[in-house]
Amino acid sequence: MATITPLPVLFVNDLVVLPGMVVPIELDDASRAAIDTAANSSDGKLLVAPRLEDRYPSYGVVATIVQQGRLATGEPAAVVKAESRAKIGSGVPGAGTALWVETEEIENAEPEETVKTLASEYKALVVSTLQRRDAWQVIDTVNKVTDPSALADLAGYAPYLDSAQKRQLLETPDVSERLTQLIAWTKDHIAEVEVNDKIATDVREGMDKTQREFLLKQQLAAIRKELGEDEPDGADDYRTRVEAADLPEDVRKAALREVGKLERGSDQSPEAGWIRTWLDTVLDLPWTTRTEDSSDITAARGVLDADHHGLEDVKDRIVEYLAVRARRAQRGMEIVGGRGSGAVLALVGPPGVGKTSLGESVARSLGRKFVRVALGGVRDEAEIRGHRRTYVGALPGRIVRAISEAGSMNPVVLLDEIDKVGSDYRGDPAAALLEVLDPAQNHTFRDHYLEVDLDLSDVLFLATANVIDSIPQALLDRMEIVSLDGYTEDDKIAIARDFLLPRQLERAALTADEVELTDAALREIAADYTREPGVRQLERLLAKALRKATTKLAGDESEGKQVIDLDNLRDYLGRPRFTPEAHERTSVPGVATGLAVTGLGGDVLFIEANAVPGKAGLTMTGQLGDVMKESAQIALSYVRAHAEQLGITDPSVLDSSIHVHVPAGAVPKDGPSAGVTMVTALTSMATGRPVRSDVGMTGEVTLNGRVLPIGGLKQKLLAAQRADLTTVFVPKRNEPDLDDVPAEVLEVIDVRPMTDVAELVNLALEPAVKQEYAVA
Repeated sequence: MATITPLPVLFVNDLVVLPGMVVPIELDDASRAAIDTAANSSDGKLLVAPRLEDRYPSYGVVATIVQQGRLATGEPAAVVKAESRAKIGSGVPGAGTALWVETEEIENAEPEETVKTLASEYKALVVSTLQRRDAWQVIDTVNKVTDPSALADLAGYAPYLDSAQKRQLLETPDVSERLTQLIAWTKDHIAEVEVNDKIATDVREGMDKTQREFLLKQQLAAIRKELGEDEPDGADDYRTRVEAADLPEDVRKAALREVGKLERGSDQSPEAGWIRTWLDTVLDLPWTTRTEDSSDITAARGVLDADHHGLEDVKDRIVEYLAVRARRAQRGMEIVGGRGSGAVLALVGPPGVGKTSLGESVARSLGRKFVRVALGGVRDEAEIRGHRRTYVGALPGRIVRAISEAGSMNPVVLLDEIDKVGSDYRGDPAAALLEVLDPAQNHTFRDHYLEVDLDLSDVLFLATANVIDSIPQALLDRMEIVSLDGYTEDDKIAIARDFLLPRQLERAALTADEVELTDAALREIAADYTREPGVRQLERLLAKALRKATTKLAGDESEGKQVIDLDNLRDYLGRPRFTPEAHERTSVPGVATGLAVTGLGGDVLFIEANAVPGKAGLTMTGQLGDVMKESAQIALSYVRAHAEQLGITDPSVLDSSIHVHVPAGAVPKDGPSAGVTMVTALTSMATGRPVRSDVGMTGEVTLNGRVLPIGGLKQKLLAAQRADLTTVFVPKRNEPDLDDVPAEVLEVIDVRPMTDVAELVNLALEPAVKQEYAVA
């Protein structure tokens, strides 16, 4: 049965005393009373317990007073030796002024085999910890301890355990539990020490390496200086330039890594030249330079109007883009270096309508830098993404070079002739453009030469193309299509007067006082000397006329001012190249006037049909594609099936050999939009009724005579205007497209939407001639 002994209590602050420990204790009044009472009334024994704020302690240690005296500071103190763990009971009366309590000493039982195993493991951990501190004398002391409980209580001296952990050991009588807890705490401490030691070693080694490299660099610089080989663009110079440059963090790391290779390598190594070229390229890029967009919408529109006539769709789209950016900036919603802040506009239209020159005007209206990237004929994927640095003469791609040339990260980049990009064994450049032109991806564009992320999200990309058929669908899906379908005759005259003529006068060194070109002459040139959707040929003719005028002035200065008008236009330009021919071509039955779209814009297409004796069949000539051949088959089948409805009195003519020809034979043609024209030509041939010379038509036809919609309606109507056609039949479902057609074109052309080809044919053919017979 456990013995209960009353003892005076000594409470200590910030100290936990475990059995076996000898500790000095600074004495205050309460502590002195406990020491004195113990010395006088209990054979020098007392209970030492931690002072707790939240509760009364449950355990303490029975200790013996070893010595009393004073500290070096003069304060009274006592040295006590803890002997055994004791459980604290209730308070009891006793001698002196100290607090007396009942104490129940806890005796250590004979250790089991499990406890001995835990004690061995813990001892090994303690020795390992002490070895790191070179505490060999303490190791000898620990090795001499054989009692597991005493070994566990030695943790009272452990500096890596806090007061709460030591108090937990004091309040844990079971030796097995104490050892298990101590093993876990000691392992954690060893792991922490190992990590700290590794960090300290790495830091020390890094500092030693840096100091060594600095010393070696200084020595190398001194040697080079003595040899007269000091280079202003050495590795040190590049390191200084990289550290001084305002580079993104990942680019800076890559650049410093390359500088390190340059420093470690030989100047005679081929790699040194590659690294220098790469570093020059990286440092020349405007990583953090951006121009500020103009926020004046009215001024931007004024710039666009001053540079280009017409093109309202493009101007509206650019102004909308600028307006949205200005509003986002006002509300603090700018997206720089993030997804979706760029824009990609594709300007699609025939040559000479101003697609390329429009890009520069857009840049001026936005207040941005402008750079043009010509893609016509590019067949190498590396032209877009760059070459790997391992190749001789490697360079970054055209996109990176354009950014470097522009000197800012938000220029207007014009990708000219994107429909002329080809592909071969070196890859497909159009596939490389997929990432460049995707606003959701191009903020991390990676060039093969640079091998670092380049943010293209704030670049305004403009692409130009004549046709969209040759552009891959995936690439086309990333662009916003803006169509430039060509100019009307009035547009051409205004452009010639305001833009082309002043430019050509300057090139010919003439003034408006020396040469005058009347509006009538300009209209004649636009109508009969050119047949184009754009104004390029018109400008060439103006240049030719002014050269003639310059020659006349050079021959005789007394001639005075040269006035070019209708009556003398032939003297300057020769005879007209184009005259209306629809009346002549459709004067015989079997010829109909269709409308088509080519890469050069809209054009008039004549379809001829003829029947010759022979085996029933259909012959087609004129370099027709498969779709157009199918349209001819459908047209003939429809005419045969609906001969009576179409007014064909002799259907047998359709059972002979039918020949359909589409001039000009040297030009390839394809597409379904000539279906109604073929039906009209076949019906005209079969009835003998000519097609009206002022009529043009377009539309796909089905076997049951439905007129289906087509594309390029605006370009086709512009071509009809140039050919002096006054009536054009179009599919009913294309009626919404008339909103895009200039009003001046609709004023001179009677556009008739149709759904039934039989009705169209009846309106397109001349009325049948009634024969009169004399009565005998």
